[in-house]
Amino acid sequence: MMRLKVVACEVVARELYWCAARARHAVDIALMPQGLHDNSDLCRGRLQEMIGAAGPDRYDALLLGYGLCNNSLAGVRAGRIPMIVPRAHDCITLLLGSKERYARLFAERPGTYWFSSGWLECRQKEGERIEPRQNSGLGPTYRRGDYAELIAKYGEENAKYLVEFMTGWETNYSHGTLIELDFDRHLHLRRRVREICREKGWRFAAVKGDLALLQAGLDGNWDEERFLTVRPGRAVRASYNQAVLCDEPAARAAAQRRTRRGTRT
Repeated sequence: MMRLKVVACEVVARELYWCAARARHAVDIALMPQGLHDNSDLCRGRLQEMIGAAGPDRYDALLLGYGLCNNSLAGVRAGRIPMIVPRAHDCITLLLGSKERYARLFAERPGTYWFSSGWLECRQKEGERIEPRQNSGLGPTYRRGDYAELIAKYGEENAKYLVEFMTGWETNYSHGTLIELDFDRHLHLRRRVREICREKGWRFAAVKGDLALLQAGLDGNWDEERFLTVRPGRAVRASYNQAVLCDEPAARAAAQRRTRRGTRT
């Protein structure tokens, strides 16, 4: 039996714990705030801290419960133990079971905003507030209750502009699709997502979730088709092909990030 450290986004908390209860290995789970998705630089730094703290004295490997996620994983380095990363664009892939199913459903119904128990619950949490570096359109970076605060901070005209900017992504969607699982049906998520779709003028749909990818990660079934194994001294890089992710020497990744930061300044 292996000892696994799992660092994951809180969006997949219910699904992850469900799989952990059935896992073949001993699992230690740490959850990160959903808001990190909208600030890739901050997310990358927080993940690196968690990865660096996991050593071979306690764990055999570290599993990330993340996809590429707004490029947050690009440049993330393995620590002192192997780092296992699902080949996924984002957490929706983790909930649909594979990158292939994700691609197929995306092609069948473009303009889809995905919902799950985690996405809905994180909308209502009063946890750590993270300043978005850019609005990805995947997470709730603005709530209408904040409008008075924006006016007080920036003035009414500027506040109006900011609201239009932060909600403009909604016009790119035509469907709201709920990822359903048998164990969360008692939460009445369909009713909540239907209400959101009615407010936004989207069509409602639901698909069955598939936790095979998450379960395989916790069970140690890390085949190359579904997982990237990053060894100490190497870092994650976006591959821009069907594999989604690849790795490279950590020193090269760090140099490239320094170059990009210099270009932006």
